[in-house]
Amino acid sequence: MKKKTISRREFIKDGAVALAAGSLVLAWPEKHGAQTPGKTRVILIRDKDVLDEAGVVRSPAIEKMLDAAVKTLLGEKDATAAWKKIIRPSDVVGIKSNVWRSLPTPPQLEEAIRSGVLSAGVKAENISVRDRGVLNDPVFMKATALVNVRPLRTHDWSGLGTLLKNYIMFVPDPPRYHPDSCADLAALWQLPEVKGKTRLNILVMLTPLFHSVGPHGFNPAYVWKYNGLLVGLDPVAVDATGARIIQAKRREFFGEDRPINPPPKHIELADTRHHLGTADPSKIELVKLGWQEGILI
Repeated sequence: MKKKTISRREFIKDGAVALAAGSLVLAWPEKHGAQTPGKTRVILIRDKDVLDEAGVVRSPAIEKMLDAAVKTLLGEKDATAAWKKIIRPSDVVGIKSNVWRSLPTPPQLEEAIRSGVLSAGVKAENISVRDRGVLNDPVFMKATALVNVRPLRTHDWSGLGTLLKNYIMFVPDPPRYHPDSCADLAALWQLPEVKGKTRLNILVMLTPLFHSVGPHGFNPAYVWKYNGLLVGLDPVAVDATGARIIQAKRREFFGEDRPINPPPKHIELADTRHHLGTADPSKIELVKLGWQEGILI
């Protein structure tokens, strides 16, 4: 049999992919729950009663959703055991939230995450929840672990405000990442304050914004009670799944295919250019828990 030769270009490409995959694995201290071979697991959990009549998040419901998601994601029967798979008692933990006035991360979810981190044995003084000002936060500046959480919304510059984009506050000059529809937001994940530290990604899908006009556009007509969370270890896979739901909602609402504008190219490029994670739906194992009505995916 003739021995296959490998070109220098193929060798470099394969090595870069392997290195990127290795960096994701090294971000967490232990082996996680079994997944479908060759696929990245993302959990979609929904609860039709997580929001009250006024749209306020019910704390017990969001805590239950988060517990179920981390247990399923990490293959554990107990939520504390699941948190202990990704967080060590010795960790210093920054919970990177989002405070955009029209659609912030719900404080009830922030507290549920904080409780999960505490259950893993982390001291309270070694936990900080922050969005703006992370570069001046002593916990974030010595953090060994990050939890990334934010609501999904359309965005005038990047197409979508995503988990990938949520780390923009780790740079003093965010406009540096704006060219070409924020195509290279995945480069943020190579910053020393961030690289290899993210233990969990939570994309808030309680009331996503599926259409907007202008840099800070918000119209309540373009949000809906999806009542969900997307949870995963791979931010690219989580964002790619969220983008599919937003596109499906736009199709349902407008009665035609109306692509997100500008296209959220940073998600695909996080996979194909930066090798940070998986954007290909065929390589994502989507596990659906809870309320199924109007799931759109």
